[in-house]
Amino acid sequence: MSKSAILALSLLAATPLAAQEPAPPPGLKLDRVVMLMRHGVRPPTKAPPMPDGSASAPWPNWPVAPGYLTPHGQAAIARLGRHDRSVWTAAGLLPRTGCVDVRIVADSDERTIRTAEAYAGTLMPGCTIAIAHKPQDVPDPIFSPIDEGAVPFDAVQARQAVLAGAGGEGGIAAVETRLAPELARLNAILCAPLSPACGVTQAPSGLAPAKPGKRPKLTGALDRASTAAQILLLEYAEGKPMAEVGWGRATPADIERLGVFHAEEFRLLARPRYVARANMAGITPLIVQGLTEAKGPVVTMISGHDTNIASLGGLLDLHWKVPGLAADDPAPGGAIVLERLVDAQGHAYVRALYRSQTPDQIRTLADPAKTVPYVAVLPITGCTARDVAGLCTMQAFEERLTR
Repeated sequence: MSKSAILALSLLAATPLAAQEPAPPPGLKLDRVVMLMRHGVRPPTKAPPMPDGSASAPWPNWPVAPGYLTPHGQAAIARLGRHDRSVWTAAGLLPRTGCVDVRIVADSDERTIRTAEAYAGTLMPGCTIAIAHKPQDVPDPIFSPIDEGAVPFDAVQARQAVLAGAGGEGGIAAVETRLAPELARLNAILCAPLSPACGVTQAPSGLAPAKPGKRPKLTGALDRASTAAQILLLEYAEGKPMAEVGWGRATPADIERLGVFHAEEFRLLARPRYVARANMAGITPLIVQGLTEAKGPVVTMISGHDTNIASLGGLLDLHWKVPGLAADDPAPGGAIVLERLVDAQGHAYVRALYRSQTPDQIRTLADPAKTVPYVAVLPITGCTARDVAGLCTMQAFEERLTR
């Protein structure tokens, strides 16, 4: 190999991490960021995680209480903080030394609070960042405005919106029919030997009757399949031995394939605009404030849940595909990043990204300086600015988010 080739390779290896990020459109500079991020890896939220008969063997143990952030999940989140810091210092948004104004808001679950703490510690090391959150386990209407009655919500209208998105009254059953091969594979992982009394398909899929003030909910096979598929992902991402991931019967390819159940649940229940707007009623003002305040924090990070991510994706019609996950499935630690970009005249624009580690990167606690997380520009439907499709003016973005 020639000396010039060796030099070129060494320069490539030394390229700053931010060079691998999608560059802003020409003539625009990154000026502000608002990030809505899902918490890191946790165990199932209850024990046992699924009803009797869902699996033929006991579920694996976890090192923390149900629903809590694991030490492994905390370490993965810390790596994301270091990655984002590297990107934003290279872009001039954050200083390489010293502290600037950063705002972090977390839901009141242990996992969202600990995620925020882990992220803050590596995003701004040595700086004190006050994390705003209610006392642990005290419901927060910012993150659950429907459940807490903080927003007008017609459960019947929401049910109609879900059914419309599913293709009508028979749509939920049609989704189950379409995913029959995936249901069969999931049952084969859950149940050995296979038995009609074991698995997720004992009851047909449906949409629960509307209850005043309650979000729509799936019932039957699709509901249970979404839970089971998410558990398999979390087992894998946690770094459990493969003998414990689906009792040794699940592969990484299975986890990606079966993640369609989790993604479909959100497509049906969280992305329809009527539901999404209500579900985001507490977070939307934080996003607008973070992007428009004249002297606000340069970074606003909101530590929430997959439902929040899916609803924001629905409001803006955003779509992503992280390697190793199903399309539009919110990853542990995955985030929708909203960038404020400004031109030389001070005009502001908004660009959306999705940033996430892959399941393998979470599992192995990959060094983001060597293995860069997935980052993709997500065009915002209906926006065009500066001849860039999917780039919003600030006014158009606010209208899209709140109309």
